[in-house]
Amino acid sequence: MKKILVIEDEVLLREGVSEILTYEGFQVFEAENGEDGILSANTYLPDLILCDILMPIMDGYEVLNRIRKSEQTKLIPFIFMTALSERSDLRTGMELGSDDYITKPYTREELLSAIHTRLKKASEIESQRENELNELRDNIMHHLPHELRTPLNGMIGYGQLLMDYPQSYTHEELASVGKNIYDSSMRLYRLIQNYLIYAQLELKKKGSVEVVKLKSLDKICKSVAEEVAFGYSRLTDLKFTISEGVAFIGNSEFLKITEELTDNAFKFSLPGDKVEVGFSMEEGTFHLSVEDKGRGISSTDISRIGAYMQFDREYYEQQGSGLGLVITKKIVELYDGKLVIKSTVGKGTSILVSLP
Repeated sequence: MKKILVIEDEVLLREGVSEILTYEGFQVFEAENGEDGILSANTYLPDLILCDILMPIMDGYEVLNRIRKSEQTKLIPFIFMTALSERSDLRTGMELGSDDYITKPYTREELLSAIHTRLKKASEIESQRENELNELRDNIMHHLPHELRTPLNGMIGYGQLLMDYPQSYTHEELASVGKNIYDSSMRLYRLIQNYLIYAQLELKKKGSVEVVKLKSLDKICKSVAEEVAFGYSRLTDLKFTISEGVAFIGNSEFLKITEELTDNAFKFSLPGDKVEVGFSMEEGTFHLSVEDKGRGISSTDISRIGAYMQFDREYYEQQGSGLGLVITKKIVELYDGKLVIKSTVGKGTSILVSLP
């Protein structure tokens, strides 16, 4: 049974609405003013709120404002019931986060239509959210164990060889085994770091991050990209088109964006193929671009970036967790930026990050 909270100071109107909704099978809670409405919303957590605008003690605008600021009530569908017909009044409510409004006097059919429309939309959003969570859960269950075991097995295997046959290796062979253990360790370390970063980003909200004016982006970008290219023994494949620039973003976040984008470009392209890193300033906006001539990303996979996933897992078993683009996207959005991906399968990928 769906729960509806009716906040209305006019007794006859409130009771009339409650009677209609009760007859239609809803569980109805009533509040005669804004303060009682806020208390009832947090107590009963209704599926929808109907609220008058002009009320004593606290008007409907303030009720909506406080409803949207509360973590446990901010997603509840909210409909204004108002006798105000001026556009400015209605616009104020919508700007504060109202989902809809009905103008007094309204018919029974108009009231029920508005309610059913909002409840249907809320149900669709909840269903979509549940599907995304299920996909996230399935992907983590299927892919995370493999991603942890792959580097760990390498470390265990090479370590076992050294223990069993400590005297049978030349200096060159020992160096090679040591490098393989180091590479596996770094892969595992980076995987764990990315999951920790992802978890932190999931907890952060847009606008809650500390924004600073980051300068010398050309030096930061060049240093990070060269370090990544060196790790792939492909310094000669790296090409820069950069100039001085500034952006409003945290230093560690910018480092992470640059690292993940350049790492993906090298990881999914062949030695000899150029990876071009560039950025520019345009009308107060900073643009960072990374372009490669690698295998590309399908349009379907691009549209699914936003939850943990791995692209073309069955064909690229050892290519990593696929979490880098997800992390990049979340960081960019936290700083009011945009991320645009253009890719053609078999020809390459171009990624553009725009920041204030």
